[in-house]
Amino acid sequence: MPDGPRPAAVLFDRDGTLVADVPYNGDPSRVTPMPGAREAVDAVRAAGVPAGVVTNQSGVARGLLTRRQVEDVRLRVEELLGPFAVWAVCPHGPAEGCGCRKPAPGLILAACRRLAVPPERAVVIGDVGADIEASRAAGARGILVPTAVTRPEETAAADVTAPDLPAAVRLVLDPVVPAREPR
Repeated sequence: MPDGPRPAAVLFDRDGTLVADVPYNGDPSRVTPMPGAREAVDAVRAAGVPAGVVTNQSGVARGLLTRRQVEDVRLRVEELLGPFAVWAVCPHGPAEGCGCRKPAPGLILAACRRLAVPPERAVVIGDVGADIEASRAAGARGILVPTAVTRPEETAAADVTAPDLPAAVRLVLDPVVPAREPR
């Protein structure tokens, strides 16, 4: 990440970031990784950095999904992308006022607690403004990977953007090598 040390954890949003966004998906057969998702997650793991998922799943509160369906989709994501060190899932609806639903910081703080990582040493990668707002609220760094559903004002408000998931991970993991003075 520009101007910062290698993170102690990378937390990914699920829908629209790791896997294609299928609204209120409770069907594991509909899980499709986003382009470059496996490569990106594998790079984080290869660097020895824990990878986690932070995801709003309001379909549970709305009665459109069961917790079992959310779990079945989680298992499919891990089948396709490998295991994650932590999953933090908010099952609440927008009107419930919980502290875990992004853009609130609760999911990020919970994931960091489970990983024993200070939030300021975590990076959150997501596709919408709520992901970036949650990272800021938690004291973590955020990277926006815009998709067709990302609003222009969300992109404009992001401190760091990347064109795709592998590029976002490269920003996180690749150290900036200072230029050397000639001898």
